[in-house]
Amino acid sequence: MKDLIGKVAYITGGSKGIGFGVAKKLIAAGMKVAISGRTLKTVEKAAEYLGNEEQVLALSSDVTKIEDEQAAIAKIKEKWGQVDVVLANAGVGHFMPIDQMSSDDWHAMVDTNLNGVFHTLKASVEALKKSKGYYITLASLAGTNFFATAAGYNATKFGVVGFTQAAMLDLRQYDIKVSTIMPGSVASHFNNHEPSEADNWKIQPEDIGELVLDLLKMHPRTLPSKIEVRPTRPDKK
Repeated sequence: MKDLIGKVAYITGGSKGIGFGVAKKLIAAGMKVAISGRTLKTVEKAAEYLGNEEQVLALSSDVTKIEDEQAAIAKIKEKWGQVDVVLANAGVGHFMPIDQMSSDDWHAMVDTNLNGVFHTLKASVEALKKSKGYYITLASLAGTNFFATAAGYNATKFGVVGFTQAAMLDLRQYDIKVSTIMPGSVASHFNNHEPSEADNWKIQPEDIGELVLDLLKMHPRTLPSKIEVRPTRPDKK
């Protein structure tokens, strides 16, 4: 996918944080980008910052509902006729000891982080077959490194990594590339965090955008299927 001009990407959870940072980089590279989130007004506001109506499409979609994702893909195809890249980025995290975790917190993470990734792929896979496109999931280093207070989050991100790697083996016969990106600390709005100068040591959302561009420009014969990325230096406390 060396020539990105006019290619179409769909990013879930694209109104802020990593999704927004990736969208900025893809639009700067000449791509058309659809971003989605649960609250349409929030997504529309983000879209206004990103570009004009020819470059950006704002969509309301709850990834826990496959019918929402199917409708989102249909709207993208109606507007631009194709889907070349999909970034399953939407995610939530609730961190507490397992004995304090509620059933609602558990299911919120499983439904969004894991079921949502499946719904996004299921809704877009036929379009990606036609475009010989690229499906990317946003996992986490928590998908390989477990830690206290993160039983639910770890479970979903371990699942995302396994799901993505198996999907890669299933879909490469159609010339669809599939990768998972596993970031460490990112200066994003995840878990209601408000980025500040104190987060300058962290990976920035635009850095993940650069990484996505690198993947898209990789020679078709080569597939980095699982990418771990972390800050160069940890925070000095």
